[in-house]
Amino acid sequence: MACLRKCSLPMPLWPLLWVLLLLGGCASTAVEPLQKRAAEAAQSPFAFNGRVAVKYAAERSSVNVRWTHRGVEDDILLLGPLGRTVARIRGDAQGVELQTSSGSSMAHNAEALTEQVLGWPLPMSGMRYWVLGLPAPEGLVNIERTANGQVGVIHQSGWEIRYSRYALESADSLPLRMTLQRNGMEIQLIIDEWEKQP
Repeated sequence: MACLRKCSLPMPLWPLLWVLLLLGGCASTAVEPLQKRAAEAAQSPFAFNGRVAVKYAAERSSVNVRWTHRGVEDDILLLGPLGRTVARIRGDAQGVELQTSSGSSMAHNAEALTEQVLGWPLPMSGMRYWVLGLPAPEGLVNIERTANGQVGVIHQSGWEIRYSRYALESADSLPLRMTLQRNGMEIQLIIDEWEKQP
Protein backbone atom coordinates (compact mmCIF):
# COMPACT_ATOMS: atom_id res chain seq x y z
CA MET A 1 0.00 0.00 0.00
CA ALA A 2 2.94 2.35 0.61
CA CYS A 3 3.98 1.96 -3.02
CA LEU A 4 0.50 2.85 -4.24
CA ARG A 5 0.53 6.08 -2.20
CA LYS A 6 3.94 7.14 -3.50
CA CYS A 7 3.35 6.30 -7.19
CA SER A 8 1.89 9.07 -9.27
CA LEU A 9 -0.30 6.88 -11.51
CA PRO A 10 -3.99 6.96 -10.64
CA MET A 11 -5.47 3.67 -9.46
CA PRO A 12 -7.48 2.88 -12.67
CA LEU A 13 -4.25 2.80 -14.72
CA TRP A 14 -2.61 0.05 -12.65
CA PRO A 15 -4.51 -2.86 -14.28
CA LEU A 16 -3.67 -1.49 -17.73
CA LEU A 17 0.00 -1.17 -16.78
CA TRP A 18 0.12 -4.80 -15.62
CA VAL A 19 -1.49 -5.98 -18.87
CA LEU A 20 1.06 -4.04 -20.95
CA LEU A 21 3.95 -5.47 -18.93
CA LEU A 22 2.64 -9.00 -19.35
CA LEU A 23 2.13 -8.54 -23.11
CA GLY A 24 5.61 -7.10 -23.47
CA GLY A 25 7.06 -10.11 -21.68
CA CYS A 26 5.14 -12.52 -23.92
CA ALA A 27 6.34 -10.77 -27.08
CA SER A 28 10.01 -10.91 -26.11
CA THR A 29 9.91 -14.55 -25.00
CA ALA A 30 8.19 -15.49 -28.27
CA VAL A 31 10.77 -13.73 -30.44
CA GLU A 32 13.99 -14.79 -28.67
CA PRO A 33 13.63 -18.57 -29.26
CA LEU A 34 12.82 -17.90 -32.93
CA GLN A 35 15.93 -15.76 -33.38
CA LYS A 36 17.98 -18.47 -31.65
CA ARG A 37 16.52 -21.04 -34.05
CA ALA A 38 17.36 -18.69 -36.94
CA ALA A 39 21.01 -18.51 -35.88
CA GLU A 40 21.12 -22.33 -35.82
CA ALA A 41 19.23 -22.60 -39.12
CA ALA A 42 21.88 -20.48 -40.83
CA GLN A 43 24.21 -23.48 -40.57
CA SER A 44 21.63 -25.97 -41.90
CA PRO A 45 21.42 -26.49 -45.67
CA PHE A 46 18.17 -26.08 -47.58
CA ALA A 47 17.00 -25.95 -51.18
CA PHE A 48 13.70 -25.20 -52.84
CA ASN A 49 12.13 -24.61 -56.24
CA GLY A 50 9.45 -22.00 -56.68
CA ARG A 51 8.21 -18.86 -58.38
CA VAL A 52 8.75 -15.16 -57.72
CA ALA A 53 6.50 -12.31 -58.83
CA VAL A 54 7.74 -8.75 -58.32
CA LYS A 55 5.84 -5.44 -58.41
CA TYR A 56 8.12 -2.42 -58.17
CA ALA A 57 7.34 1.12 -59.30
CA ALA A 58 5.47 0.63 -62.58
CA GLU A 59 7.26 -2.61 -63.40
CA ARG A 60 6.04 -6.19 -62.99
CA SER A 61 8.08 -9.31 -63.57
CA SER A 62 7.97 -12.98 -62.71
CA VAL A 63 10.57 -15.75 -62.79
CA ASN A 64 11.07 -19.27 -61.56
CA VAL A 65 13.59 -19.63 -58.75
CA ARG A 66 15.89 -22.32 -57.40
CA TRP A 67 17.58 -21.39 -54.12
CA THR A 68 20.29 -23.52 -52.50
CA HIS A 69 21.71 -22.55 -49.10
CA ARG A 70 24.73 -24.16 -47.42
CA GLY A 71 26.46 -22.62 -44.42
CA VAL A 72 27.25 -19.00 -45.33
CA GLU A 73 26.78 -19.63 -49.07
CA ASP A 74 23.66 -18.98 -51.12
CA ASP A 75 23.16 -19.86 -54.78
CA ILE A 76 20.01 -18.45 -56.38
CA LEU A 77 19.02 -19.22 -59.97
CA LEU A 78 16.34 -17.03 -61.56
CA LEU A 79 14.88 -18.86 -64.53
CA GLY A 80 12.71 -17.63 -67.38
CA PRO A 81 10.50 -19.57 -69.78
CA LEU A 82 11.78 -23.01 -70.84
CA GLY A 83 14.28 -22.99 -67.97
CA ARG A 84 16.53 -20.30 -69.45
CA THR A 85 18.75 -18.69 -66.80
CA VAL A 86 17.89 -15.01 -66.37
CA ALA A 87 20.36 -14.41 -63.54
CA ARG A 88 22.48 -16.27 -61.02
CA ILE A 89 23.16 -14.75 -57.60
CA ARG A 90 25.88 -16.19 -55.40
CA GLY A 91 26.55 -14.87 -51.93
CA ASP A 92 28.98 -15.73 -49.14
CA ALA A 93 30.80 -14.00 -46.31
CA GLN A 94 32.93 -12.06 -48.83
CA GLY A 95 30.05 -10.52 -50.80
CA VAL A 96 27.62 -11.13 -53.63
CA GLU A 97 28.14 -11.92 -57.31
CA LEU A 98 25.34 -11.50 -59.86
CA GLN A 99 25.71 -13.05 -63.32
CA THR A 100 23.48 -12.33 -66.33
CA SER A 101 23.93 -12.74 -70.08
CA SER A 102 25.36 -9.19 -70.04
CA GLY A 103 28.19 -10.07 -67.66
CA SER A 104 29.07 -10.35 -63.99
CA SER A 105 28.88 -7.77 -61.15
CA MET A 106 30.04 -7.94 -57.55
CA ALA A 107 29.12 -6.02 -54.39
CA HIS A 108 28.88 -6.40 -50.61
CA ASN A 109 25.14 -5.71 -50.55
CA ALA A 110 22.71 -7.96 -52.45
CA GLU A 111 19.82 -5.46 -52.30
CA ALA A 112 21.79 -2.66 -53.95
CA LEU A 113 23.33 -5.00 -56.52
CA THR A 114 20.07 -6.65 -57.58
CA GLU A 115 18.32 -3.28 -57.82
CA GLN A 116 21.11 -1.94 -60.01
CA VAL A 117 21.23 -4.97 -62.34
CA LEU A 118 17.71 -6.46 -62.21
CA GLY A 119 15.73 -3.31 -61.44
CA TRP A 120 14.43 -4.50 -58.05
CA PRO A 121 16.11 -5.16 -54.67
CA LEU A 122 16.31 -8.72 -53.34
CA PRO A 123 16.79 -8.73 -49.53
CA MET A 124 18.88 -11.90 -49.61
CA SER A 125 20.47 -11.53 -46.16
CA GLY A 126 17.04 -11.53 -44.48
CA MET A 127 15.29 -13.85 -46.91
CA ARG A 128 17.55 -16.78 -46.12
CA TYR A 129 15.74 -16.82 -42.75
CA TRP A 130 12.33 -15.51 -43.78
CA VAL A 131 11.82 -18.34 -46.30
CA LEU A 132 12.01 -20.71 -43.30
CA GLY A 133 9.40 -18.72 -41.38
CA LEU A 134 12.06 -17.33 -39.03
CA PRO A 135 13.27 -13.79 -38.26
CA ALA A 136 16.88 -12.91 -39.02
CA PRO A 137 18.97 -13.46 -35.87
CA GLU A 138 20.03 -9.81 -35.70
CA GLY A 139 17.95 -6.66 -35.77
CA LEU A 140 14.67 -5.53 -34.26
CA VAL A 141 11.70 -7.73 -35.08
CA ASN A 142 7.96 -7.85 -34.45
CA ILE A 143 6.13 -11.14 -34.98
CA GLU A 144 2.43 -11.86 -35.29
CA ARG A 145 1.26 -15.46 -34.92
CA THR A 146 -1.79 -17.25 -36.25
CA ALA A 147 -4.31 -19.09 -34.06
CA ASN A 148 -2.41 -22.39 -34.43
CA GLY A 149 0.94 -20.86 -33.45
CA GLN A 150 2.47 -20.44 -36.89
CA VAL A 151 4.25 -17.21 -37.77
CA GLY A 152 1.74 -15.08 -39.66
CA VAL A 153 3.68 -11.84 -40.13
CA ILE A 154 7.28 -10.75 -39.53
CA HIS A 155 8.20 -7.06 -39.44
CA GLN A 156 11.97 -6.64 -39.79
CA SER A 157 14.47 -4.33 -41.51
CA GLY A 158 11.64 -2.24 -42.90
CA TRP A 159 10.03 -5.28 -44.57
CA GLU A 160 6.66 -6.84 -43.82
CA ILE A 161 6.72 -10.58 -44.54
CA ARG A 162 3.23 -12.06 -44.58
CA TYR A 163 2.77 -15.86 -44.68
CA SER A 164 -0.39 -17.22 -46.29
CA ARG A 165 0.34 -20.93 -46.68
CA TYR A 166 2.39 -23.61 -44.93
CA ALA A 167 3.17 -27.21 -45.88
CA LEU A 168 1.47 -28.52 -42.71
CA GLU A 169 -0.66 -27.18 -39.85
CA SER A 170 2.07 -27.60 -37.23
CA ALA A 171 3.77 -24.53 -35.76
CA ASP A 172 7.21 -25.53 -37.09
CA SER A 173 6.08 -26.35 -40.63
CA LEU A 174 7.89 -24.86 -43.65
CA PRO A 175 6.19 -21.98 -45.50
CA LEU A 176 4.91 -22.43 -49.05
CA ARG A 177 3.65 -18.93 -49.81
CA MET A 178 4.72 -15.48 -48.56
CA THR A 179 4.55 -11.85 -49.59
CA LEU A 180 7.26 -9.30 -48.79
CA GLN A 181 6.40 -5.59 -48.89
CA ARG A 182 8.40 -2.41 -48.36
CA ASN A 183 8.06 1.15 -49.68
CA GLY A 184 5.59 0.30 -52.44
CA MET A 185 7.46 -2.84 -53.50
CA GLU A 186 5.98 -6.34 -53.36
CA ILE A 187 7.74 -9.67 -53.78
CA GLN A 188 5.52 -12.73 -53.81
CA LEU A 189 7.25 -16.08 -53.34
CA ILE A 190 5.53 -19.41 -53.95
CA ILE A 191 7.55 -22.48 -53.00
CA ASP A 192 6.55 -25.50 -55.07
CA GLU A 193 9.01 -27.99 -53.60
CA TRP A 194 11.33 -28.16 -50.62
CA GLU A 195 14.24 -30.57 -51.19
CA LYS A 196 15.85 -32.65 -48.46
CA GLN A 197 19.53 -31.87 -48.03
CA PRO A 198 22.27 -34.19 -46.71
